[in-house]
Amino acid sequence: MKKVITNRMDIMEKSSFHLTEQNQKIESRIVVALERISEAFRVLLWNESKENSLSPIQIQILIFIYFHSLEKCKVGYLADEFNMTKATISDSVKILLSKELVTKETDPIDTRSFSLSLTNEGKKIAKKASLFASSLEQPIEKLTQEQKTCSNYQLEKGVHYCKLLKSQLAENELRIDCPEHELQL
Repeated sequence: MKKVITNRMDIMEKSSFHLTEQNQKIESRIVVALERISEAFRVLLWNESKENSLSPIQIQILIFIYFHSLEKCKVGYLADEFNMTKATISDSVKILLSKELVTKETDPIDTRSFSLSLTNEGKKIAKKASLFASSLEQPIEKLTQEQKTCSNYQLEKGVHYCKLLKSQLAENELRIDCPEHELQL
């Protein structure tokens, strides 16, 4: 019994949520900060969804459709994007269709397939809802460019370059989730 408690204590002390870990490791402080940002994001999204009598995923779907091309606005793509099952996305889409916020655009080549597009009301809600996270940008705007940029990233004459990969990067290759990201110091 005592060994289990000791192991549990070892695990607790190594957790990013343990104050000792946060005081000693920047990584733990970052994890906790990300958790708080995530919670703020969820609260903002939830408030936006309540205001429109929609679920958070329904708001996210509307925003996604608003900013993406028709070929990406398919149930399968949305399921992958939001890491949900096609059935869950389909249920949300059915509600958005019934509320006349989206319409189906049948694929002329494969009539079983369809893309989603916004109705005028759907566009109005998506446009407003897409601003829900703007309050999170305000503190980030106060950071210096060096604090926001990876030490391996370089921009010269409009060309993106990764010093780690030693290659140019196209716009679509820029990542915020690069496993090799290092803050500039």
